[in-house]
Amino acid sequence: MEAILTIDINTTSVKVQVYHLSGKALYQKQGSYPTFHPCSEWSEQDPEQVYITTLFVVKTLINEFILPNKIKILTIGFSGSMHSVLPVNAKGIPLGQAIIWADNRGQNQVKKLKDIGLDTTLYAHTGTPIHPMSPLMKIAWLEANKDIFREKVAKYISLKEYVLFQLTGQYRVDESMASSTGLFDITAKKWSADALSFAHISANELSEVSSVMDTSLTLKPEIAKSWGISLDTQIVLGATDGCVATLGAGIISEGKAVISIGASSAVRIAGKELLKDQQQRVFNYLLTDNCYISGGPGNNAGVVFEWFAKEFGDFSEHAYIEEVLDEIFQRIESIPLGADGLVFLPYLLGERAPIWNANARGSYFGLHINHTRSHLARATLEGILFGVYSIGKMLAEFREIDEIRINGSFASHPLCVQMLSDIFGKRITANLAYDGVGQGIALLTLTQMGIFRDLQTATESLRFDQEWLPNSENHAKYQAYYRLFERLTEKLEEEFGYLAKLRDF
Repeated sequence: MEAILTIDINTTSVKVQVYHLSGKALYQKQGSYPTFHPCSEWSEQDPEQVYITTLFVVKTLINEFILPNKIKILTIGFSGSMHSVLPVNAKGIPLGQAIIWADNRGQNQVKKLKDIGLDTTLYAHTGTPIHPMSPLMKIAWLEANKDIFREKVAKYISLKEYVLFQLTGQYRVDESMASSTGLFDITAKKWSADALSFAHISANELSEVSSVMDTSLTLKPEIAKSWGISLDTQIVLGATDGCVATLGAGIISEGKAVISIGASSAVRIAGKELLKDQQQRVFNYLLTDNCYISGGPGNNAGVVFEWFAKEFGDFSEHAYIEEVLDEIFQRIESIPLGADGLVFLPYLLGERAPIWNANARGSYFGLHINHTRSHLARATLEGILFGVYSIGKMLAEFREIDEIRINGSFASHPLCVQMLSDIFGKRITANLAYDGVGQGIALLTLTQMGIFRDLQTATESLRFDQEWLPNSENHAKYQAYYRLFERLTEKLEEEFGYLAKLRDF
């Protein structure tokens, strides 16, 4: 049997899957790695651990499923999380840890960019909101702190680029990933001179940019031999996890939105035109020549719920955090909507869309003597979902959204999806048999191979037969609580900034 392999290098793990040429998922393996927070605003990962985990997971999947079932892998498609930055030397050796999307150390660089009035121009050209998450800000910070390196930086690359470099010996970045850096002009399709100047680097210090459909890379002979696959196995460069998750939700044109909730969250739409937001809240990333993926990302989703589970969950009878999380979801069901007047602002990692405030912090508002851990759990989940809704509400200013689809780890919890349907007041559909990112990489790869005529045809092969319908009474109640959530976020903006100064006092 012939098949394809997809490799997704995401925030918490690498996921490797085998897909039939029809687009049906057959097998998968996953391996995780940690995120480190050496300082309060820093979020880093070990690039070697990410790469070794990738090698191990691929090798394990091949040994357990591909070889025993005599499957021939024709093509490997790649995806990866956005906004990571890794400095490497002339030999490709990392000069430190990889800085990931949740890192906020570039706040002074954001202020400097805005002070010189370059933010409006760069946002218009690159489609990336001005925020410390942007690789532009991370690189500018690293260039301003060169003394931390013992040798010269030759390249700044993402974790996906690093894994590909180790596998192929070449530096290559897809247009999708490049367009999420804040350094790439998405209409001219080249590195922005203004962005390069601000970061104090040259285009040679970044990877060569290619289409998401590029197939010019080849595996190193020793990698192909180790994996037991042909050296002729084609590599499709692929795209970012956000872009392919949108594709994997069957969205390639206007009218629908996808909610993705994993460690972070996002609401995304697709279209042929850029969304022009004077307030610079919306991202516009390039997937193909005639398709932009637009939307907004949130920092605080699964990572916040896991924080709650670790700090307030009951581990006395459970060995794994997944068991604790399941128990928390069960307890939430017994608590009424609104958690008896308790509202949670989920900004534990600052926030991206729609407020783009790295200084934002989390808080519980309305605590009463009768509130329990179960009330805190309900408020925590509602706060996370209100954050998602705030992104969707922002996008509705630009496009009509008739239907919402959902993917990511939270989609596997019916309570969570029903709450989202009630909050949005809209029908939500899903197919939990699909892994959104993996399915998106598969559709992209199969389209490149000619199995599907184009991406629109590829998305038509998907079926979304699970649905959640909104409860009008619950929707009205949620809207009232959301207004309080929104007001608290707005009223505390100045206090967030004051608290940031106190932390540095």
